Amino acid sequence: MMPAKSDDEDDSMKFLLLNYVDYAERSKVSQEENGRLYAAYQAYLEALTKAGVLLSNHGLRPTSEAVTVRMRGGQQTVVNGPFAETKEQLGGYFLIEVDDIDAALAWAARCPGAEYGAMEVRPVWQ
Repeated sequence: MMPAKSDDEDDSMKFLLLNYVDYAERSKVSQEENGRLYAAYQAYLEALTKAGVLLSNHGLRPTSEAVTVRMRGGQQTVVNGPFAETKEQLGGYFLIEVDDIDAALAWAARCPGAEYGAMEVRPVWQ
């Protein structure tokens, strides 16, 4: 269910496009294919920017550099690494503002990351 908008908001909504990557598979890609993928990401960013929908984006460092913090019963636990071992890991995000979920899905499908991993589209609370 999509969050409701207040009367003073415009019709656009914010969506977070989460780019999940299988780094093991990506490491097998040729240098030529990596170059093509880099160029595809640059073209994707340019298209988002020209369309005026991109609010923010960043890639993330590998999960080997992640630290997970949990608080249980007032006690802090810090563990090196990701929360859970998974095949695909969060590699970056694009925060966009578009008219509706269909527009967000269309942008997610255009992302080069959808070729090698998955794109999760999540509405942002307004």
